[in-house]
Amino acid sequence: MTRFLSMFPQRHRTLAFASINHVWSDLFYAMLIPLLPLMKGDPDLNLSFTQAGLIRTVHSGASAALQIPFGFLSEFTGEFWLIIGGNIWVAVGMIGIALASNFPFLLGVTLIGGLGGGTQHPLASGMVSRAYETGSRSTALGAVNFAGDLGKMAAPVMAWLIASPFGWRATFKFVGIAAIAVIPLSALVRKSIVENRSSSETKVTEFEESGSVRMAGFINLSVLGFLDSAVRGAALTFLPFLMIEKGMSVSQIFAMLFLLLAGGAIGKLALGWLDERYGPVTLIWATKGLTALLLLASIPAPNFAMVPLLVVLGIGLNGTSSVLYANVPVFVPPKLRGRSYGFFYTTNEAGAAIAPALYGILADIVSIRTTIFAMSLITSLILPTSFLVRRHLVSTGRKDLNELMSKGDSA
Repeated sequence: MTRFLSMFPQRHRTLAFASINHVWSDLFYAMLIPLLPLMKGDPDLNLSFTQAGLIRTVHSGASAALQIPFGFLSEFTGEFWLIIGGNIWVAVGMIGIALASNFPFLLGVTLIGGLGGGTQHPLASGMVSRAYETGSRSTALGAVNFAGDLGKMAAPVMAWLIASPFGWRATFKFVGIAAIAVIPLSALVRKSIVENRSSSETKVTEFEESGSVRMAGFINLSVLGFLDSAVRGAALTFLPFLMIEKGMSVSQIFAMLFLLLAGGAIGKLALGWLDERYGPVTLIWATKGLTALLLLASIPAPNFAMVPLLVVLGIGLNGTSSVLYANVPVFVPPKLRGRSYGFFYTTNEAGAAIAPALYGILADIVSIRTTIFAMSLITSLILPTSFLVRRHLVSTGRKDLNELMSKGDSA
């Protein structure tokens, strides 16, 4: 195994480790998307829309709760074992969800199990950003982001294969047990990657010279991440309920979710590469503008039109995140990436956690269609906010943006 891995550059091995674990991590958190309608219809749970949204909120929120502490801890211990241990923690939580017999118990195990997710995103992103410090960083971060969407895409497929005949509980059990059996195999590559932060240090003085400007830029980028994740978390939670209102069967909904998440995977991979060529603001306007329009179009769209609509919506819904993740290192020196990505992902997860609960309350008061309409309007708030980030990117580290802007980055 070691001899085989040595054939690949060390930075590629680091990317592969982070990506494989990201597949598992995002699979865990995506399982709720196709299974929530089945859980809501379970007579033992008897969930309202508000309770269904709260379950998604608690799961996402729990994953955000420990991201900053794990970021600080990784500066002393390294990221490797924290990533593996965190994923196993969430896998055990999946089994706990399957055993829940009432709403309070379900809420409790969702909270405790979700806490382990705080390791994956900030630590893997910090690890990969350092490995690619000398070039292709946006593309590499887009690739590890894309890997997570492979896990998301697997969620509706597994729901169709397992939940359709055996129920939602069996699906959670299978995912949890399979992960506990497979994830420890990641330890085999321990000696083939490097997570020593000192080996990839750049001059910290260049960051200190414009510290206040960089901090302001990082905060603005985090605000954008919050808004982006809020839209994504709410849309993925409630679009399946819109499909139910349109009369789709369970199998059709699983297929539609697969298309939505497949579009998201394409968007995440492509946008990381495009960020190095067109600049973030143009891409944020393109993706979030598209998201707002297609959320609106999904309300009256007939079922057959939902197929292409959801693929393109997925690109807009998920693609923005690769642009945002890739620009965190512009504002943060390598030695502080763990804690900084921890803060950034915490604000992101806060948006993903808060939005489903709020939109769930709205859906109970009005309707699913009105709720989707509100999502479309709120998505448009991201567009003007993006201009704040471009000013800081140009003045700090994205020197390439001056040239890109002169070529037409005037969105």
